[in-house]
Amino acid sequence: MTTATPSLRDMQQAMRRSLLGHDDSIAAFVVDDGVAATERLGIYRNTFVGVATRALRLNHPAVARLVGDDFFDATAQAYIVRHPPTSAWLDQYGDAYADFLAQWQAVASLPYLADVARLEWAVGRALHAPDAAAVDAATLASLAALAPEAPANVRFDAHPALQLVRTATPADAIWRAVLDRDDAALTSIDLAAGQRWLLVERSNEGVDVVPMHEAGWNFTLALCAGETLQQALDAVAEAPDFDATTLLAQHFAAGRFTGFRTVAPLPIAQPDEDCP
Repeated sequence: MTTATPSLRDMQQAMRRSLLGHDDSIAAFVVDDGVAATERLGIYRNTFVGVATRALRLNHPAVARLVGDDFFDATAQAYIVRHPPTSAWLDQYGDAYADFLAQWQAVASLPYLADVARLEWAVGRALHAPDAAAVDAATLASLAALAPEAPANVRFDAHPALQLVRTATPADAIWRAVLDRDDAALTSIDLAAGQRWLLVERSNEGVDVVPMHEAGWNFTLALCAGETLQQALDAVAEAPDFDATTLLAQHFAAGRFTGFRTVAPLPIAQPDEDCP
């Protein structure tokens, strides 16, 4: 009695189980050409894990240095099983790594590790983001000439490389000290220093990580999320001494926005109108 040939989908799912779960039931359909089928699968599995681990390491170099090669490999293998690559573009691999570390019991004693991973992911996104021209002086002049009610309706387009990260620990200081191999700076960091609000951007020199005050970060986050200028101002209305005009000028000078657009205000329904 012959075994029915599985469908392509069944073969793909069986191959996935072999790669991630060491289930080599697919071996019956692997050609034995001088190398045993299970050995062939093992070679493929090791190559797959090795490539994915290397991609994860390249995207999180500070995390790798913090925990050492062997421990990093262990975290990577556990992550790969839960979150295997879904694209051949491995620069994009690791988007859930920070959340994975935050929940993985094996690193519960290192609460800063997930924050460093989160920052490194933002740095990578900024580094690989497409280029875009910053808003120019003429466009800014047209913004200033808008009617007084414009702030209620204007929305800004953030540069693709602009990233915003909030961490519970001084992840930026840890990240810099680790990559600079500055042991003195690393040992002087106060892990209980509290939250950090960080802006990550690409410059001519590489990627910069800029600390911000909470109100300025929240204001910028609202703008990047597509809120109108008035909505962003309302989000920080209770913040003492917050100067939105100065911060906006800094954003424009640094090329953090590529343009703006005005949005017509939503019509206010009258009592006798039917709601759609």
